[in-house]
Amino acid sequence: MAKVLKAKNMAQCIGCYSCMLACARLVHKSLSVRKSAIQIRTRGGLQSRLAAVTCTACRQPSCAAACRFEALTPRKGGGVTFHKDLCIGCGLCVQACTARAITMDEDTNWPIVCKHCGICARYCPHQLLSLEEAETE
Repeated sequence: MAKVLKAKNMAQCIGCYSCMLACARLVHKSLSVRKSAIQIRTRGGLQSRLAAVTCTACRQPSCAAACRFEALTPRKGGGVTFHKDLCIGCGLCVQACTARAITMDEDTNWPIVCKHCGICARYCPHQLLSLEEAETE
């Protein structure tokens, strides 16, 4: 069964960025948190809580619909699969993402998209991220 990443109890997030570093290092082979498919950001203000910005596993992903070259295709359970051999680096998927969870890799000019692999969840010291079974149609 397909699984999707969920962020719960983000009020307990301490901003250690372990999830971002794990994704960048293990999935995208980089030491830069800018290459992570999950971003931990403040909700605004100096004493604001943190939020996890990641793919929300849309059932009808607007990012895939915006891609004219089928480099992003819908996957079972929600979200998309990225086919880098079809990507031309136009960035239309970034503009179309309603969750603002897709960024472009400045080195490769490919989108950085969550694969819902759960690596970030394994490295969260407070278990605020989890990989949960998605309902498939």
